[in-house]
Amino acid sequence: MIEVLVVDDDARVAQVNAAYVEKVPGFHVAGEAHSAADALRLLEAQPRVDLVLLDHYLPDETGLEVVQEMRRRGHQTDVIMVTAARDVSTVQAAMRQGALQYLVKPFAFAGLRAKLEAYAELRRTLDGGGEAEQSDVDRIFGALSASSETGLPKGHSPTTAELVRRCLMGAGGPLSAQEIADRTGVSRQTAQRYLKLLERTGRARLTLKYGDAGRPEHRYVWATRG
Repeated sequence: MIEVLVVDDDARVAQVNAAYVEKVPGFHVAGEAHSAADALRLLEAQPRVDLVLLDHYLPDETGLEVVQEMRRRGHQTDVIMVTAARDVSTVQAAMRQGALQYLVKPFAFAGLRAKLEAYAELRRTLDGGGEAEQSDVDRIFGALSASSETGLPKGHSPTTAELVRRCLMGAGGPLSAQEIADRTGVSRQTAQRYLKLLERTGRARLTLKYGDAGRPEHRYVWATRG
């Protein structure tokens, strides 16, 4: 059973999220907290918490500050941010501090369930131990990203989709397919294909850069609305 700590400043939202967690087989709510101090206290008190569903906007500290303090205290508990914070700087900081996923409010049960099921699959993969071939590494890194691009068209890799998504999200400005290709190591054609997918799903916006002559260059920017 995967033990989950639900952290949200709004008690009603925490209750709803906890109820969602309990509906997913294999998950159990270890506790609810409504502040950073409560979250850290429960982490110290509970014998085992595997995953924290963590809001960013807390009354005493931010969710990212909670993650920093968790690591300082030696807690290696996994974190999925569940928050209304949509600005790219917060998303980037969450990634860099080790959040496994980022779920933007408001969301339906299906959205959280997909994240939790992907997390459970990741744990099953990691629990196997031993040495990893490239295919195993791809599966580990793709386990959580698979849920972030639900309904990928046939022939699209969740791992590549996540690679392009993270590159664009962390760029801070528009990038062309060639620039994405240079930064990720995929081909320009592959980068273009996944950028178009992000645009179709509303996660990226297309901009045009006009030069002195010829057709305008297609450039893509992350859609910060989430």
